[in-house]
Amino acid sequence: MKKNLSKMTKMIAAALVLGVISFNASAQAIATATASATIVSPISIAKNVDMNFGNLSVASFAGGTVTLDPSVAATRTASGGGGVSLPAISGTVSAAKFTVSGQANFTYDITLPSSASLSGPGAPMLASNFTSSITGGTGTLDGSGTQVFYVGADLDVAAAQAPGVYTTSGAFLIGVNYN
Repeated sequence: MKKNLSKMTKMIAAALVLGVISFNASAQAIATATASATIVSPISIAKNVDMNFGNLSVASFAGGTVTLDPSVAATRTASGGGGVSLPAISGTVSAAKFTVSGQANFTYDITLPSSASLSGPGAPMLASNFTSSITGGTGTLDGSGTQVFYVGADLDVAAAQAPGVYTTSGAFLIGVNYN
């Protein structure tokens, strides 16, 4: 009898355990989900206008710096020792102009070069302190997915810089990347 009681106790305990396991399994909730991804238009940049500091005059006793404003007006100023002047016949003066294209309303960062060397008949001149017309270096594409911006820089001109045309030996790179 004791054996039967022990056997019965074990069966009751097993039934209770199975009932708890069944109860827990039926108390569990299940949900489903899906996954998706959206591929956006790749960002691109196109140069519309090259940078041009225009006509400059330099004295033999001192050089200076010409600053080209990054705007459609492309104003320029001369500074540093009074050796560089800006003649009334300015020649072609232009900030570099770029158009960025990509996904509408997305933001992007602009990467500007640290410097570029202009070679010509005399010693090379260094363009540096590149700046863009976009405040803070972060642009926002409009509803059609485009934005135009301008790039200016400082040009260091040596005393008695030899007359002639000076250009970069290669292109300077402007980069854009989605945020």
